[in-house]
Amino acid sequence: MSATAVSRTVLGDVEPALLGPTNYHEHLFQVSPLLPGDELDDEAASGAEASLLKGSGFAAMVDATPFGLGRDPEALARISASAGLHVIATTGRHREAHYGEEHPMQVWTAEQLAELFIADVTTGMAADDGEVFESPDVRSARTPTGSPVRAGILKGGIDYWRISPFERTTLEALAAAHRATHAAIMVHLEFCTAAHEVLDLLAAEGVASDRVVLAHADRDPDAGLHASLAERGAYLGYDGFARPRARSDAELLELTEKVVAAGGGERILLGGDVARRTRYISYGGMPGLAYLGERYLPRLRSLIGDEAVERMLVANPARLLALG
Repeated sequence: MSATAVSRTVLGDVEPALLGPTNYHEHLFQVSPLLPGDELDDEAASGAEASLLKGSGFAAMVDATPFGLGRDPEALARISASAGLHVIATTGRHREAHYGEEHPMQVWTAEQLAELFIADVTTGMAADDGEVFESPDVRSARTPTGSPVRAGILKGGIDYWRISPFERTTLEALAAAHRATHAAIMVHLEFCTAAHEVLDLLAAEGVASDRVVLAHADRDPDAGLHASLAERGAYLGYDGFARPRARSDAELLELTEKVVAAGGGERILLGGDVARRTRYISYGGMPGLAYLGERYLPRLRSLIGDEAVERMLVANPARLLALG
């Protein structure tokens, strides 16, 4: 990280060290055909949930919703300002299943995608993603003070042990956008499959592994695999808490302890990826965004110590989210 590096939030650039405790992966807005009935599309409710996150001890969060899935940059800026929470917005394109066969982005080339992603980081995002397909005159998202709302991280996604042509094109476009902006890349993995393959593909496109975070790595609690990914420099996104039908919190605590003991503590990031209205307190569900800070982190601190946890919450995301 250079002395002049910044982290790009929806309200403007800040020094990475000033982000404070950061939740690396949540969603305040998201609409996907894969999640019918679980839309996050109410600004007041999402704003209230952001305040719960802030009250649980976090000072910053990444809103991990990429292009075309109901993101709302202007609402993010208003929520950030009212909640006193740094918010880093996302550009990119999710795994193919989120868009469907008839989606306009199916025919976009890597060059077209890269141009969009670079503009989102450097110039600003559209106020409404739908307008990108409908009009050459797209209204730009603005903060409450009138400045452009810009993205601060890139995102792609792949399927279970598969990188489709759609997803490969996305990764190539993300690499091009990274080369132009230096923004980090988040990659959604299905159960941590094809993690090394993703790193290999991005490396061939000029993206160093220490500029990549592998989201949902903890869906496969294989400490040896995680240590090998961390040795390459990749960040491990741990965000599967409060999902006992998949992995219990106890399993994830044990995984984290093992990876830290193996030397991977400087590559772990923590988030919730709750991402559903039925699991947000402010939408009438549970357990909400405060679960990580209030119920999981105390157990993690007692297991591996305050210093190790603070590294995951402050130093690690500050490095990843630095541009420049």
